[in-house]
Amino acid sequence: MKALLVLVISFLWFDSYAQNLTDISLRWKGSDKQECSIESETGDLYRQLDHHGPAIENEWLGLRLYFDHKVSVDVYNKTRKGLELAAAGWYPTIEQQKEGWGADQYKVGSTVGLGGVRLWDGEKEVFLNPVSKRTARVKKEANISYMEMLSEGIPYKGDTIDVLVRVTVFSGIREAKVEVYAFSRQPVQFFTGVNYHDGTATKQGNNYISTWGIHPEDVAAFQLNIGAAIIYNPNDFASITKGKRQFEMVSKPTKYLSTWITSACEKESELNTMEAFIKYLEALKK
Repeated sequence: MKALLVLVISFLWFDSYAQNLTDISLRWKGSDKQECSIESETGDLYRQLDHHGPAIENEWLGLRLYFDHKVSVDVYNKTRKGLELAAAGWYPTIEQQKEGWGADQYKVGSTVGLGGVRLWDGEKEVFLNPVSKRTARVKKEANISYMEMLSEGIPYKGDTIDVLVRVTVFSGIREAKVEVYAFSRQPVQFFTGVNYHDGTATKQGNNYISTWGIHPEDVAAFQLNIGAAIIYNPNDFASITKGKRQFEMVSKPTKYLSTWITSACEKESELNTMEAFIKYLEALKK
């Protein structure tokens, strides 16, 4: 993790004028107009927005946040480096996929997906819902792009709190950073993790959890083995357990938590096996 942070800082300082290989997307369904911010008092615009919420990408992968009670993080996997959201959206055609475009290979369901964040009330997972208002924002800067979801008025332990989830991608860095802020009187416990499916291989390292396998997604033209990983500071968590559908990570009481997430797929030129993916993750902590 330390090496990764040094890499991020070095890149932002010394390559500030390099090409920005990140992008953002937030649009009403059927509209070509990009929005900076969209809000809803119901907290649910899942079916009204393109890709069901805000989306970002760098040259290796795309990520989106669901604009509903789940606020899960979903992945768009690529087979080659490059930006694709503007040209192909989240669902490239079969012809585009045959030509090497990426696809929605990842299956989230009702889980947190890859590094999505919810709350923990001491006994169970708590969705960021109901809300008095939910707001999505996207922004593209010099060498980064990020998306945010602010959920306001969430009932939690006899109080109402606001929670902001931010996901940032960087040019030249495969990993994305997930940050969550609690605007509350008292510290809270966050709930995060990474999901998996029947037949998925999993591995828990000292500071990462990884998965590799086929996701039962039905919108991609071809099913591919997908790797996913969450990288974290063990000192930030009170417990980490392997549940039936996801690794369940409960933070210590806090008002801020950060993790890193990344993904790969079998049709990439380098990280195309679980062994290669694990070797890559192990190298990140050195």
